[in-house]
Amino acid sequence: MADNSFMTTLSGVLNELKKRDQDKEFRMNGDFFTLDDKRLYKPEELKIIKTYRFEGDSNPDDSSILYLIQTIDDITGFLIDAYGVYSNFEPEKYNRFIRQIPVEHREE
Repeated sequence: MADNSFMTTLSGVLNELKKRDQDKEFRMNGDFFTLDDKRLYKPEELKIIKTYRFEGDSNPDDSSILYLIQTIDDITGFLIDAYGVYSNFEPEKYNRFIRQIPVEHREE
């Protein structure tokens, strides 16, 4: 993802991730993240390699964040969440989990 100026929308980033075969979506499963419910990842088995923030022009409901995450076994996928009270996850559990994932930002 060489030029982030062309990826100012969530759909633009998701399209680019699909081209790069990085379009697997992480989900929270209990106290773990998973891509397929077969392999459960603890925070120390993941790293956040890129973060994209999106803000709606007129509606705070449109505000979201996309984390590009790499697993210990070299699979790269993403997790999307809304900001604050609009979050899709149980706030305390999710916030504790996401803060434990090491961050290694890269230019893609």
